[in-house]
Amino acid sequence: MMRRVGGFFCFCTLRMEILPMTHPKTKGHIALVGAGPGARDLLTLRALERIRAADVLLYDRLVDPEIMELARPGAERIYVGKDVGACKWPQGRIDRLIVAKARLGLRVVRLKSGDPSIFGRACEEIAAARAAGIEVEIVPGITAASAAAASIGRPLTERGETDTFVITTGTCKPGDAAPDRARLAHPGTSMAFYMAVERAAQVQADLMGAGAPAACPVEIVTRASTPEERHVATTLGALSETIAAEGIANPAILFIRYPKSLARALAGTGAVIAA
Repeated sequence: MMRRVGGFFCFCTLRMEILPMTHPKTKGHIALVGAGPGARDLLTLRALERIRAADVLLYDRLVDPEIMELARPGAERIYVGKDVGACKWPQGRIDRLIVAKARLGLRVVRLKSGDPSIFGRACEEIAAARAAGIEVEIVPGITAASAAAASIGRPLTERGETDTFVITTGTCKPGDAAPDRARLAHPGTSMAFYMAVERAAQVQADLMGAGAPAACPVEIVTRASTPEERHVATTLGALSETIAAEGIANPAILFIRYPKSLARALAGTGAVIAA
C-alpha cells in the first residue's frame, strides 16, 4: 500500500494473515510393496491402495504385467528388473533412484514379487530411505512358498509330521558361504528353498550328508499362481536328476519334507537317520 508522508510517497507493508506465496514441498514417501507370487487377485488390499496412489512405480522382472495395469494412468512406471547375466539395475542404482524420486515429494512404490522381506533386498532400500530422512514402509505380500503350497494342496506344516517350517535359499550373496543345511536335516522339518534350482545338487548332497533320508518327499513348483505354473514330485535322492530330466528352471520353489513318520519307519528298519 502506498502512503503520502510529507512531500514524499512511501510503500508500507500490511501485516496479513495469509498463506505465503510459496508452499513447502510435499514430503515424499517410499513403500516397499509385496506384489505376491504372480496372480493379481493375490494382492493385499493395502498393496492395491499403495499401487493406485503411487506417483512412481519401480517394478521387478517377476511382477505380473496385469498388476501394473492397476496403477493410475499418470503414474510413472520404471522397470528395474535384474535379468540373469545383466546388471543394468544394480542395487545401489535402485536405492539412489527411489530416494531421488521421493525427494521430489512423490509417492514412490517399490514393487517386488512375493514379500519384500523375504529375499527382496529390502534392508538396502530401507537404509537408503532412512539415511535420506524419507518415510518408508513395508507392505507385506504373499510369498511364493505360501502360494506354491496352496496350489498343490499341501500345507506348509502338518500336525504330528512337520512342526518346523524353514524358508531358506540356494543362492547367497557372492563371497558368502552357503547356509548350514545340516541344521535342517532333522525329523519334523519342512523346508522351502528359494533360488535353489541351479544349486539343487549341492542342497541334495548337504542334506543327505547330514542324515536326511533319500526318501524324503520333494515337491517342485515353478511359477506358482501363474498360468505357466508347473508341479513335479520327486524324492531328495532323485532331486538333481529330476530337475535336469524335467528341464526345470527358475523361478521355482523346492519343498523338501522330512516327516516324523518317515524317521520312525526308517528307525524301525535300523536305517541311519539324522539325530
